[in-house]
Amino acid sequence: MPLHVPPAPAPALRSVLAALGSPTAVREARTPALRSAPGPLTPELPLPVHVLDRIVPGSRPPRTRLTGWRFLIRSGDRAVAAAETTLTADGWTFSHFFEGPYIASTEHALRQAEAMKTHYQPRLLSIPELYMLALWLHGDHQAGPADSTPAATDLLVPLAPAPPGIAAHRPRRVADLLPVLTLRLTPPLLTTRV
Repeated sequence: MPLHVPPAPAPALRSVLAALGSPTAVREARTPALRSAPGPLTPELPLPVHVLDRIVPGSRPPRTRLTGWRFLIRSGDRAVAAAETTLTADGWTFSHFFEGPYIASTEHALRQAEAMKTHYQPRLLSIPELYMLALWLHGDHQAGPADSTPAATDLLVPLAPAPPGIAAHRPRRVADLLPVLTLRLTPPLLTTRV
């Protein structure tokens, strides 16, 4: 398998396991699939979640920041939900459970990546300006998960649902996709003085 999934911080995993073991946390989660899942629930495939705060046109490499870890929650042979952790002043802590189209889309993108011949470190990249989430395939598979500079040759696989004009599950190099993303942004309104 050419994917090198970095190990999640132990406190992040412990916080997810504690939430899964808490009837209150599971019962109050807005995830019907999680509440009704038969059998044991297992957190798997921890992926570091990075946020690209601002898409800036030009030659400057994009910067991201590590904001959390996402675990797919399995029941039997399928993912039924995800759990997200966040970094607080006290360390990594459970944030929330969720379900929706990004769960299946993440699994699909990971299967695509596993079929590639190049070795990658998988991550998730959130682009709030476009309400977009992508699987980020980092070419330096030995880098620390907090390394926050996507290389021009790294791949981004937009997850479904993707913004209009961006094809979901089509891997593209960072250098090729970022210029397309800048075109999707609305320019700021210009104000004139009278």
